[in-house]
Amino acid sequence: MECYSLLRADVPALIDHLGKFGEVVAPHRKGDVSYSFESVLDSSQVVLDYNRTLLPLKKLFLPPVEKLMDFSLKNMSFDPVELTTQPRVFFGVHSYEMQSILRLDHSMLSGNAESNYFKRRKNSRFVGISFEPDDFHFSESVGIAIEEMEGFDLFLNEIDDDFQLYVLSDNGRSLIQGFKQIRTVEAELSGKREFKKKIRYHYNRLPRIFQYAYKSKVWADVAEKCVGCGACTLTCPTCFCFDVTDEVSVTAEDGLRQRTWDSCMLSTFAEVAGGENFREKTINRTRHRLYRKFKYITDEEGLPWCVGCGRCTAFCPAGISLPDIVNELIQEDEKAQYHHTVRV
Repeated sequence: MECYSLLRADVPALIDHLGKFGEVVAPHRKGDVSYSFESVLDSSQVVLDYNRTLLPLKKLFLPPVEKLMDFSLKNMSFDPVELTTQPRVFFGVHSYEMQSILRLDHSMLSGNAESNYFKRRKNSRFVGISFEPDDFHFSESVGIAIEEMEGFDLFLNEIDDDFQLYVLSDNGRSLIQGFKQIRTVEAELSGKREFKKKIRYHYNRLPRIFQYAYKSKVWADVAEKCVGCGACTLTCPTCFCFDVTDEVSVTAEDGLRQRTWDSCMLSTFAEVAGGENFREKTINRTRHRLYRKFKYITDEEGLPWCVGCGRCTAFCPAGISLPDIVNELIQEDEKAQYHHTVRV
């Protein structure tokens, strides 16, 4: 693994250099306190020190709204949208965000690959960057270190306000070819960054906690606070549920089909014909959401499907904290184990 030093002042020049490969997408300010992944028009506007973006990077692989086809009821014909893509470099991506893309790869490319996702994904390059955890990050608790470099082509690790640039793939080597403002140095990973938010158990132990937590009183306590807005799942980088709808013109002769993000936390998500609803109550939807992150898929893949980005907690209007829920389930389980031991 090659390692180079890169001055912070030279980062805009690196971004401009990456633009030779294709469109560069990077974090930008959105208002006074928020951030968003946007196309780079001016490299000096890219934000290097940010906590998290409002929407995850998945929005550029699975758009919130995507037109799939036009159709004609008059002619009984349809015209699918042919997606064209261009090479893109995603710059300034945090490790948990990259891990979320790798999890989406599993969901969208296993079996019958989702074609539009695949087209957007195949010509993508990723440049990671280290970050300082805030009050909501807990990615370390789900096995994702700040300096986790899996999936990246290049990675920028901040050292004393400048950066070390790691070259992690042949694609990464091609991206920096001809860039002169770097010099070879010995790798030095920082160990000074500490997470403020943590899940008390190692993530490998969580499936067992959830195995016995289905009837926990914790779910009712959380559901009582929840307002059912769906902000947690709609901002989650590993959620991929969507709805497909047909919109017919007022002439009833033609229309379009599109898909939009959907959320298992919305009251109508599990509603079926006849008005029946498999998860009508908030308590059921809350429990389902966390079981999807720490039990169902984890049993199959051995990894949590939560990456610890903290969005669900940071953007929840009711102040519901996912790691706090898990810690409460852990505490409840510990009490149950203690009383069982005492009785025995």
